[in-house]
Amino acid sequence: MVPRPLCGRRRVIYQPKSTARSCICSGAAGVGGVPTAEHSRVGGAMARRASGPCWLRAMSGAAGGLLCGLIVAACSANGPNPLAANAALPSPSELAPSEKKQPIKVALLVPLSAQGQSGVIGKSLKQAAELALFERDNPSLQLIVKDDKGTPEGAKAAAEEAVKGGAQLILGPLFAKSATAVAPVARQANVPVIAFSTDRQVAGGGVYLLSFQPAPEVTRVVAYAAQQGKLKFAALIPEDAFGKIAAAAFTEAVSRAGGTVVALETYPSSPNGVLEPMRKISAAIQAAETEGTPVDALFLPGGQENLELVARLLPQSEIDTEKIKLIGTGGMDYPNAGHDARLVGA
Repeated sequence: MVPRPLCGRRRVIYQPKSTARSCICSGAAGVGGVPTAEHSRVGGAMARRASGPCWLRAMSGAAGGLLCGLIVAACSANGPNPLAANAALPSPSELAPSEKKQPIKVALLVPLSAQGQSGVIGKSLKQAAELALFERDNPSLQLIVKDDKGTPEGAKAAAEEAVKGGAQLILGPLFAKSATAVAPVARQANVPVIAFSTDRQVAGGGVYLLSFQPAPEVTRVVAYAAQQGKLKFAALIPEDAFGKIAAAAFTEAVSRAGGTVVALETYPSSPNGVLEPMRKISAAIQAAETEGTPVDALFLPGGQENLELVARLLPQSEIDTEKIKLIGTGGMDYPNAGHDARLVGA
């Protein structure tokens, strides 16, 4: 899994070119623009305290930094203006307590009850957001956490509940299909959505993305491998939205690096679904070896669940990982990955 500058990867709020700017970006720098030092401090503290791999801590920090920006924006919007030096003293009636302003309600849609890594991510994002509020202790912002269950149906229901509860902004959901399900609900209520999906196709119509885009990372990984003399590639890629983006970025990056994609197979995320794609990849690698053009690197993007499906088949696949470098994305950085003998050398 080289290179590994995971925590330093750039996180961006993406919006299509047709929209000039997010309606929430004008409150304070750090919400939709460059984070201030204070945003970085609090977001960074949240990232350090969140459990999980480096990329997960970074995503938690991203969510925390955004929430801190919203807090600052709320302070700016609700704070009193200083009196001018020559202003007249206010009358007694003007000194009467003004009506208490209502807090800004921000809904966080995350897969708290989802199984596997999705649930881990959801809980970490929730903890990060709560920590941001705790460290700033500002009553101007109210966080409403909703469990979207990691499904489009759950996300839609969570968004409907959030809107009914008066949410003025929705953070999340995590997945592209869920973001698509949330979009019409939020749009009808004129509530902007900042989703954590990496699929740019879901952006637009009031939906913005705060995420790590996989394409630049894949490009860096392939470029690094090429610098090490690895120019013959094979790839085994998940059959999902992330996989489609990763596959397109991979083939383009290999071509740009002057390399060759010897074989590329996709697989569904099920124990038996990876069997046939693995058999085809193994056969292609063996054929390339026989022809005198051996594969140098095997690209395995995805997270812990994907990699464990593939790793259990590697010993029987006749793929020599001492000769063929295993490369992947930030999903390889999960607890104890380095202790898995099947992924030695990745």
